Amino acid sequence: MVLLPEGFSLPPLPYLGGLLIAVAAVGYGLSRRRPPVTARHILAFAPWMVVGSSLHVLHVIGGLPPAVEPFGGTAAVYLTVSAVAGGSWLLAASTRPRRQVPAVIAGTGLLALLPVVGGAVAVGAQQGTLAVFWPAVGVVLSVAVTVLAWVGLRRLRPAAASTTGSVGLLALFAHSLDAVSTAVGVDVLGFGERTPASRLIIEFADRLPTAEALGSGWLFVVVKLVLVGGVVVLFADYIEDEPTEGYLLLGFIAAVGLGPGVHNLLLFAVTGG
Repeated sequence: MVLLPEGFSLPPLPYLGGLLIAVAAVGYGLSRRRPPVTARHILAFAPWMVVGSSLHVLHVIGGLPPAVEPFGGTAAVYLTVSAVAGGSWLLAASTRPRRQVPAVIAGTGLLALLPVVGGAVAVGAQQGTLAVFWPAVGVVLSVAVTVLAWVGLRRLRPAAASTTGSVGLLALFAHSLDAVSTAVGVDVLGFGERTPASRLIIEFADRLPTAEALGSGWLFVVVKLVLVGGVVVLFADYIEDEPTEGYLLLGFIAAVGLGPGVHNLLLFAVTGG
């Protein structure tokens, strides 16, 4: 079974080569310096997670200049954001006191995010397709689902919730946003799901007797929440034993949900979904 989403492609070779060199250089610099990783650092990267998904939306709607358009493609955008965000981390760790590094990471991420989101919104407004109602509903529902899931996790596994803390909460919110936005897109706005594994769950739910009343996206929301809740519980011991690796990996898991979730809602908003 193919697990890559439809539309996955590599950028032209010169762009790909440059991106790989940039990522390797930043990775080497970080491995040499080994800056500390705490929950604050992972939260600071949340804006950068959103930059990648928003940049890809600009790519999809044709809002990027031709010279930089390949950087926003399905595969290239991950390398692009990794290189720039990692570079900002390396620069901050090299020039700033430790306590200031998370603020610098978050600040540079926000500075990068504003023009990207603003550009996507401007394109939607110019084309007359800007529509924010259902994306706003998706955000509200995601917050509500996250609160319920976090309260449940704290009651069932209080130690895991305490240990993972804000990063565990971020992971729950990220995947709630991804799941709820997918459900809204499929059941309300008529979008299709590009990721094969997710599409199988949605298609299965569509064949259930509940489909007429509840739609087909609800099962995907439930499956996502169960999986990410289980991951948060499993990572509690890992973070206690190896906090650097544990936070990094749990942060990566959060990014895997937050990026697609924001991508969905921003795309819905600027294309009139």
